[in-house]
Amino acid sequence: MNQPTQTTPLVQLHGVSKFYRTDSVETCALDAIDLQIDHGEYLAITGRSGSGKSTLLSVLGLMEPFDHGDYRFAGRSLAGLDARAAASLRGRQIGFVFQFFHLIGDLSVADNIGLPMAYAGADRAAIKKRVEWLAERLGIGHRLGHLPGQLSGGQQQRAAIARALANDPPLLLVDEPTGNLDSESGAEVMRLLAELHREGRTVCLVSHDLSLLGDASRRLEMRDGRLLPAAVASSDRR
Repeated sequence: MNQPTQTTPLVQLHGVSKFYRTDSVETCALDAIDLQIDHGEYLAITGRSGSGKSTLLSVLGLMEPFDHGDYRFAGRSLAGLDARAAASLRGRQIGFVFQFFHLIGDLSVADNIGLPMAYAGADRAAIKKRVEWLAERLGIGHRLGHLPGQLSGGQQQRAAIARALANDPPLLLVDEPTGNLDSESGAEVMRLLAELHREGRTVCLVSHDLSLLGDASRRLEMRDGRLLPAAVASSDRR
């Protein structure tokens, strides 16, 4: 897939719905979502627990399928994409940063960061060079030989961000990035995300913490599986 241009919306959702079903209950997690994320934007989505914001992020990141509607990434419709094709696109075009880091405990920090490149078929020399550059860029170059459990929470989140950037994806999806961090480490991570955005990265962040939304260029609120217009959500452009 070609990298998106400045004039092509990076993400377009049209009427996207997602349901969770049991034998007797059907729950609508996403209710006919319309959303556009432009290249280079920093979008923040807030909402209470259970509002659907994490489900939305999972759908955007091709971690979960949707039931109705259309999802276009860089102009390409992803409706009906099979699991293998979704995994390939996700690995190359979308980076994830999770609240719980999701680093592999028995792999070194270097191997954790380089894992997306290895899955994409990059050679060892390219992986090593990229990993070392990212680690230095994120201030954990001295920790590459350590295991994740030997790092502080802030360092683990930096390693997770480095892993998300390994394949230089155009879209960075961030889910409650400071939820497991102390206030100082959390502030450092948020400053880093803002810096990445200023450098041209497209960021979509979800959080229930309104204090994290100050650097966003656009804010939306999620409620009962629906996205509220910016004016209703008291959003402002900075």
